[in-house]
Amino acid sequence: MSQPVKITDTTFRDAHQSLLATRLRLEDMLPIAEEMDAVGFHSMEVWGGATFDVCTRFLNEDPWERLRTFKSLMPNTKLQMLLRGQSLVGYRAYPDDVVNSFVERSSENGIDIFRVFDALNDEWNLTSAAKAVLKNKKHLQMTLCYSITESGKLGGSIYNLEYYINKARTFKELGAHSIAVKDMAGLLSPYDAYDLISALKSEFDLPIQLHTHYTSGMASMTLLKAIEAGVDTVDTCLSPLALRTSQPAIEPLLSTLQSQKRDPQFNLENILLISGKLEQRLSKYIAMLDSSKSSVIDATVLSHQIPGGMFSNLLSQLRETGSEDRLQEVMAEIPVTRKELGYPPLVTPMSQMIGSQAVSNVLFDRNKMVTNPIHDYVLVKNGRPPAAIDESIKSFVLKDLDEKVTEIKSRPADQLKPELGNAKEELSDITSNADDILTYVLYPTTGLGFLRRKYGLETLPEDSPSPTTEDQRSATEQIVNATTATRTENLRAFNVYLNDEVFYVEVDPLNLKNARVETTKQPPDKLSELNINDDGLVIKAPINGIVIKYLVSEGDQVSTGQDIVVLEAMKMENTLPSPASGIVKKLTQEVGVKVDKGTVLAIIEANH
Repeated sequence: MSQPVKITDTTFRDAHQSLLATRLRLEDMLPIAEEMDAVGFHSMEVWGGATFDVCTRFLNEDPWERLRTFKSLMPNTKLQMLLRGQSLVGYRAYPDDVVNSFVERSSENGIDIFRVFDALNDEWNLTSAAKAVLKNKKHLQMTLCYSITESGKLGGSIYNLEYYINKARTFKELGAHSIAVKDMAGLLSPYDAYDLISALKSEFDLPIQLHTHYTSGMASMTLLKAIEAGVDTVDTCLSPLALRTSQPAIEPLLSTLQSQKRDPQFNLENILLISGKLEQRLSKYIAMLDSSKSSVIDATVLSHQIPGGMFSNLLSQLRETGSEDRLQEVMAEIPVTRKELGYPPLVTPMSQMIGSQAVSNVLFDRNKMVTNPIHDYVLVKNGRPPAAIDESIKSFVLKDLDEKVTEIKSRPADQLKPELGNAKEELSDITSNADDILTYVLYPTTGLGFLRRKYGLETLPEDSPSPTTEDQRSATEQIVNATTATRTENLRAFNVYLNDEVFYVEVDPLNLKNARVETTKQPPDKLSELNINDDGLVIKAPINGIVIKYLVSEGDQVSTGQDIVVLEAMKMENTLPSPASGIVKKLTQEVGVKVDKGTVLAIIEANH
């Protein structure tokens, strides 16, 4: 008896998020949208995840308009989005009024299936979103974020079959219409997949779906074993955006299942034609693919367990600070940081939080600079960790907080005040559109910048990235076209040994738009001298970032350790304190501006 496996396509969302940092523009998806609608997919994932942030921050596209466009071009296929529970499509928890409004507007604009997950698999962070989806009469797919510990296999004291069955049982009680297993790092091995899917199918009468990534090289085998175990739906994408850190390609899966009991019975020739058209559109993005190694998989993920998207993000962050030579130190630090914080799954936003903290631990000594989200996580504001947080980390993180501050013992969002009312008032001179207001609430700094551009109050910055072939000239072309060459502060000197000869060579990086090299490092005992100028003590940006807000005003009296400025770096907010008691003499930057490492953010005139 035929039992076709259903397929969700991720080409328009997670596939390009995984390979192209979510930079695929709407104009390059439109030519194949109607043809994709005719394939017969169970659903198409087109929204959520990082698409919202990237549209407004980098592409200058309205994410809501993108969704409406997809809905108009693909009316016969259910549209699906990835929703980060209480964090929606952002990196912090939002109050319930924002969650309710966002789900309502997403439903109205075209989303049929909401894949709702929490990075900690904590139902505290899922309750509100689940209720909102059900209220809007849409399909609620609750998600098990798959993770493992050092063993590398399903089992152990934390992430075992009992853990996942119990979580799925809780999700069913929340009203789930289906359950998804989300394997974000490609760590689910084929036989573990068979055991997990078999257990879920045996325990529940709900449809089970599997989402995995090709990072480790196991994904196609994992899908096959899951299909053998009876999984109802699997995620794939078109071959031009498949493999590497993305999903398995649909084409070889269709060929494998042809004439078998679980054959989806799609027209393979038609899909090959669509893939060919997509390949042509992707030519302008080729330079964005990771070409640093010949392998299309990262087998070392089986050891370090770091998702591919997280790895590329870490490398980008280190390049911005001229510290890419310390990547291996950061890679070694991540498992240590994760263990200290109770083994959270490495999925957004926890992956960003763990990665950013690991970078800080390496660049600024361990736990010298702790991000605001890590503070909140230790206070259980982000939900309950899978295992106990190391007591030494707790003590260090909480030592400067008010004695009245205690760990939260109930749903964290219950502590949050509504935000929509204030947001409407703050945007009243720009727009009253409900979708625009949500854009602003989700991303107050970059979202506001987008809205000001949308309504003609600002122009697009000249350096706004655009994936064109002109922007992606090779290093050789840059050399050929260069008419002048001057030494910069990024110059580095090397001795090059060739047989018995030694040559002194000076090297200056060409592509300073994407990389910056520090040529000198001050010893620790000189750091205090660097923070003093003729005007007083200065607070400098410890890393490239965006000035989110100042917490004081010029002329204010401040004490040692008092929070002065909030800097967004690596998508995490960092609060920088005053180095001494004194008076705020000058706040040197405008809110919302991008600053480089070492930029002076504030000047404090110390008390004598």
